[in-house]
Amino acid sequence: MTDESSAAGQGTPPSAKGPSLKGLHIAALESRRASDMERLIAKYGGTPHVSPSMREVAVSEQREAIDFAYRVITGEINIVIFLTGVGFEHLLRAIERSVDKQRFLNALSDITTVVRGPKPAAALRCAGITATVKVPEPNTWRELLAALDAHVPITNQKVGLQEYGKSNSSLIAGLEARGAEVIPVRVYNWDLPTNIAPLEANIRSLIAGQIDALLFTSAHQAANLLRLSGELGLEQELRAALRHVIVASIGPTTSEMLRQNDLPVDLEPEHPKMGHLVLETAQRAQSLLVGRSARARIVEHSGCLPLDIHAAWYDGPFMRACRREASSVTPVWLMRQAGRYMAEYRAVREKIGFLDLCKDSALCAEVMVTAVKKLGVDAAIIFSDLLPILEPMGMDLEFAKGDGPVIHNPLREAKDVDRVLELESMETLDFVMETVRLTRQEMAAEIPVIGFSGAPFTLVSYMIEGGGSRNYHHTKGLMYRDNGAWSELMGKMSRTIARYLNAQIAAGAQCVQIFDSWAGCLSVQDYTRYVQPYVKQIIDSIVPDVPVINFATGNPALLPLLRGDNRTVVGIDWRIPLDAAWEQVGYNRAVQGNLDPIALLAEPETLREMTADVLQRAAGRAGHIFNLGHGILPQTPVDHAIALVDMVHELSQR
Repeated sequence: MTDESSAAGQGTPPSAKGPSLKGLHIAALESRRASDMERLIAKYGGTPHVSPSMREVAVSEQREAIDFAYRVITGEINIVIFLTGVGFEHLLRAIERSVDKQRFLNALSDITTVVRGPKPAAALRCAGITATVKVPEPNTWRELLAALDAHVPITNQKVGLQEYGKSNSSLIAGLEARGAEVIPVRVYNWDLPTNIAPLEANIRSLIAGQIDALLFTSAHQAANLLRLSGELGLEQELRAALRHVIVASIGPTTSEMLRQNDLPVDLEPEHPKMGHLVLETAQRAQSLLVGRSARARIVEHSGCLPLDIHAAWYDGPFMRACRREASSVTPVWLMRQAGRYMAEYRAVREKIGFLDLCKDSALCAEVMVTAVKKLGVDAAIIFSDLLPILEPMGMDLEFAKGDGPVIHNPLREAKDVDRVLELESMETLDFVMETVRLTRQEMAAEIPVIGFSGAPFTLVSYMIEGGGSRNYHHTKGLMYRDNGAWSELMGKMSRTIARYLNAQIAAGAQCVQIFDSWAGCLSVQDYTRYVQPYVKQIIDSIVPDVPVINFATGNPALLPLLRGDNRTVVGIDWRIPLDAAWEQVGYNRAVQGNLDPIALLAEPETLREMTADVLQRAAGRAGHIFNLGHGILPQTPVDHAIALVDMVHELSQR
C-alpha cells in the first residue's frame, strides 16, 4: 500500500515518472480475458488479483427471441440495434432450431442495423452482415442516440433492441421520445461465476485494505460484486473500503453503473479498452492515490461521498453540463459575477480593504449570495482571490490601492525557492473553507457552489515577478535556467493547490476551477514541458467525480493541453470561436465560455446577437456552460449582466 506522502512525490517532476504499478496490488473482475488482464498488470510491475465475476447465462425461455426473429423476417421490424456481440451470437443460437437462420440473416441484411461498438460490428461481419451505423466511442447510449439522430430517422418506426442483463431505461426512453416503438429482446443474462471463491477472496482483500486499485471492465461486474458482497453480509464493509481504493472504469457505461450504485469513479481512460485502462492506471496511480486519501477523509468527516447524487444541485443544468448530459437550458454563470460593477459590492468595499474582505467569510458569502440572486445564474463561485494562498507559503502580499497585488519579497534566485513553504495543512486558510461552508449554507439548495484556485504557473509567476508583468522575464528566466529549482517550486505549489481544492470540496464545494490567468505568455512546447505535468498532477489529486474547470487565457493553441481527465471542463476565452475551440478540445470534454466581456458594454441588440452566436456555435451539444471569456469588467452595467443571463436561458431553452 502507498501512503499520501510518497504518492504526492517530493520535488520530482511528474513528467519524469513512467507508467508504473510497482508496489501496488491491483484487483480486476475480468472474466473472459482474465489472463490478459493479469499479464497487463504484471507488465507495469503491479501484483494482479484477477477474479472472474460474471458468466453468460442464456435466457431459458427463447420464445421471445423466436418471435423477434419472425418479426424481422416479415418486415415488421426494420431497424435493429445490437448492443453486444455476444448478444447477437446468443440470438442466433436461440433461434436456430425454430427459424431458418439464413433467412433471418438475409432479412437483417436488408434492413438498418445499428451496432454500439466494434464487438457487435465484428459479430455481424462474421455472419456476413455489414452494419449500417456504427456508434462512435465511447459507445454509450448517448452516442447511440446521437448516431440515430444523425443517420436514421426513427419516428413512427418499430425498433428492435437486443438487450443484456438489466434494461437500459435511459436508452429506451430516448428512443421512445424520438417517436419509436421499441421491441426489446433479451437472450442472455449475467450471473455469478460457477466458482465464486476468487471473487470472494478479492472482496475480503478489499475490506482488509490489501488492494490499491480495482479495475472494472464491464458495468455488470459492479452489480455482481455488490450482489455477492450482499450475500456474504459484507456489502456495507465493501462500500466503505472502496472509498480508500482507486476505482478505475473502462468507459462511460460502466462509470454510470458505478455511480448509480453510489460507488466512486477515479479514472476512465481516453479509449474504452482494457489496455488503455491498465496503462492509464499505471500512468496516474501515484497522484490518484492522493485523491483517494482526500476522498476518504471527506467521507470520514461528513459520512457521505463529496458528490451527493441525491442533492438538489446534482441534477441541475450546471452539474449536468459538467457531466455532458442534456438539460432544459444551457447553464450560465459569470466569472467575477460579484465585483465592482455591483453597487452592493462597492458599498461593502467602502468599509473594508480587499484582502481583509477575502478573510471575512460572512461578508464573502453575503456578497456572492446577493450576486447570484440578482443575476439568476445557475452556479455560484465563492468570493475570494487567487493570491491569499501565497501568504502562508511565505510571501509578503499586499493589495496596493491603484497598483493591484504586490509581493514585497519576490523569488529571484534558485536559492529563494528554499524559503517557500509547502502547505501540508489548510489551517492557515480556514477562512476560505469557512467562506465555502457559509456560501453553501446560505445558497439555494439547487445552486451548486464552485471553489477555485490559481494555477501553479500563475501563482508561481506572482511569486517570482512580485506582481503583474508584460514579458514574465524573471519567471521564464528561472524556468529556463534552473530546471531543478523550477521543478521544486512547481511541485510545492501543485501539491499545495491540490490540498487547497480538496479542502474546499470537503467544506461543501461541488465543483472547482483552476485559473491560469498568465498561461497565455507560454508557447505550446513550454506549457507542455514546464506546466502541464503539474496541472495534471493537481487534477489527478482532486477528489474523484468532482468536476474540475481548467481555464487558461491568452493562447488558444493551449486548449488541447487543458483536457485533463474525463471529468475536466475546459474553459475557453474569447479569442477563438467556440465551435473551433470545442473541436480542438474534443467533444468528449465539456467546455465553458466564451463571450467577450466587452460585449456586456454593447447595446442590448448587439449583446443578444453575440450571445446567440456563442450558443449557435455550441450547436445544442450537451456539455456547454455559458460564461464570459474572462471576468466581468467594473464598467459593466448590472442590467446588461442580468439581461445576458436571461438571454442565455431564453435562447437555449429546449
